[in-house]
Amino acid sequence: MDAQTEPFRAVPAEVRPYLAELVGRTHAVCGPRLAGVVAVGSLALGDYRHGRSDVDVTVLVEGPPPAAVLRELAAALDHRRLPCPAAGLELVVYPAEFARVPSGEAGYLLDLNTGAQLPGRTAFDPAGAPSFWYVIDRSVAHQSGIALYGPPAPEVIAAPGPAELYPAIRASVREHDDGEGHLADNRVLNGCRSVAYCRTGRWSAKRDAARQVAAAEEEFRPLVEAAVRSFERPRAAALPLPGPQVRSFLAWVRARVDESAAAVGA
Repeated sequence: MDAQTEPFRAVPAEVRPYLAELVGRTHAVCGPRLAGVVAVGSLALGDYRHGRSDVDVTVLVEGPPPAAVLRELAAALDHRRLPCPAAGLELVVYPAEFARVPSGEAGYLLDLNTGAQLPGRTAFDPAGAPSFWYVIDRSVAHQSGIALYGPPAPEVIAAPGPAELYPAIRASVREHDDGEGHLADNRVLNGCRSVAYCRTGRWSAKRDAARQVAAAEEEFRPLVEAAVRSFERPRAAALPLPGPQVRSFLAWVRARVDESAAAVGA
């Protein structure tokens, strides 16, 4: 395997050709402005499930580039022109200088969601948008991101500090507590991941975090194990979970996050 394909060994075989083409198209559009392409999310944490997981990618550009370049990139990576073999592509473009500094802001230049199982989204202005997803993704990227192009992820993406990260985790739990637009299993497993982070200071794959919580919290073990069984099925075949138990679990998660935030002064 040559130097150009070596980075892709770290991602599942099912998405390697797609990611190689994505990097090639991104470089063709951005040219010398391109500072990095990093696989994040389940790819970075080693828990990608083909047919269930999204492909999450962070792109870093110097500049920032003209708006026309960002529109061209969104068009080049649209599922209709570059079919995504995963459930969908969630791609975020940041100014390289923004990503190098810890921040609690969304800060993106382009937020693109596209794919067979994702509602389409192409946004160029983060004003007024919730920032928590982006803050958490950058924290995961700094810890475990896979550099598909450019320097190692920790060199180009700063880790948000506790003052930025814990409010983002709280907001994530509130979002999943509301439940709108989220599968029940994902609500539970994201809660497990938040608790595991609070206890260890590291991001875990959802199923690893679920095992930690199930082993330590007998009260919630049946719910968490049911969420894992559901997560191992395709999205369209996800299992229903009892709403009151999910809400009770997420209330417990919120309390654990608040305790951890208070302990670090966040």
